[in-house]
Amino acid sequence: MMETRKETSAGGVVYRRVDSSVQIALAARRTRKGELAWGLPKGAVEPDETAEDAAVREVLEETGLEAEIEDDLGTIRYFYVWEGVRIRKQVRFFLMRATGGDVSRHDEEMEEVRWFALRAARKAAAYRGEREVLERAAERIG
Repeated sequence: MMETRKETSAGGVVYRRVDSSVQIALAARRTRKGELAWGLPKGAVEPDETAEDAAVREVLEETGLEAEIEDDLGTIRYFYVWEGVRIRKQVRFFLMRATGGDVSRHDEEMEEVRWFALRAARKAAAYRGEREVLERAAERIG
């Protein structure tokens, strides 16, 4: 029987308005197969922080963007296997408005961070759960 571990993370759908359009920040990293996978910034909730604090911190680290939380977008859950351990992961996402920073200041964990038009972001996101979170964000942004 495979060992199972639980992970709790938080992240954000960071948006900005440019003229009459909405843009979403996505971050890309390489998969184990070497493919570039675009997704939402997220990371582990540390023992001494709230999900909201973790989301703000992870967004800044992974994208270089400062952002304020506007709404809760709910939690997604999924499983994956890493080095022979089954990981049961849950990620709570927040709708976040960009207030400063620059995508060029992202950390080394991400290969690239880029602004996408809202519709293009939903198509570019590599994972179904994150595409669903982007759909919820689109409904709330209007």
